[in-house]
Amino acid sequence: MNVHAVKAIYLFEMARTWRTLLQSVVSPVISTALYFIVFGSAIGGHMAPIDGVAYGAFIVPGLIMLTLLTQSISNAAFGIYFPRFVGTIYEVLSAPISYVEIVLGYVGAAATKSVMLGIIILATSTFFVDVKVLHPVWMVSFLVLTAVTFSLFGFIIGIWADGFEKLQMIPLLIVTPLTFLGGSFYSIDMLPPFWRSVTLFNPVVYLVSGFRWSFFGVSDVNIGISLGMTLVFLLACLVAVWWIFRTGYRLKS
Repeated sequence: MNVHAVKAIYLFEMARTWRTLLQSVVSPVISTALYFIVFGSAIGGHMAPIDGVAYGAFIVPGLIMLTLLTQSISNAAFGIYFPRFVGTIYEVLSAPISYVEIVLGYVGAAATKSVMLGIIILATSTFFVDVKVLHPVWMVSFLVLTAVTFSLFGFIIGIWADGFEKLQMIPLLIVTPLTFLGGSFYSIDMLPPFWRSVTLFNPVVYLVSGFRWSFFGVSDVNIGISLGMTLVFLLACLVAVWWIFRTGYRLKS
């Protein structure tokens, strides 16, 4: 393992975060704080508790997951796309480092940024609602696992995209709607039976449900199923990344 190569890529990507602090950190935190103000404080005060949890606190895991998914994808996608765009990716590919080390550097940096954002948003939420974490170890585990999984997904998008507009297409048109419809602001048990069954085909439901369980001990689906679905998606992303480097898809042409 070439630790120096992984560290170089990792630190370079992390340095980009500090150079664009307003866009990378401040903007997502302010946007999420507005959700807390509107849904948590203003509307939440008039909402009945869900599964014994105050509405303002109930939406905290969903809001963290919304930011985590979108930022993981965006950070990883841009991180690998920009070297392709300017041509420096060929210097990385010709360096004496393996594909595993390249992925560790780029995906590790993207996942770190997302986990940092998740923790900052969790800390911010305490100013608006009373939040307690019943299973902190599971909470951190879900946070890291989700960040790594969707950073890998973003890495795949960054290689697939052939223009800046495609970098935002999947996060904006697919991931964000799936997150809103995945129980971020409500329990799927509140839906009619037909729509509840349809919602179970939304993979984000399992992420939000498992993450919410780590906070309050309540979930829409079994915690084992939530964890299993997350691991399946992680495995699928790993297989896709392996295939990309094996074939050189959009990297060597």
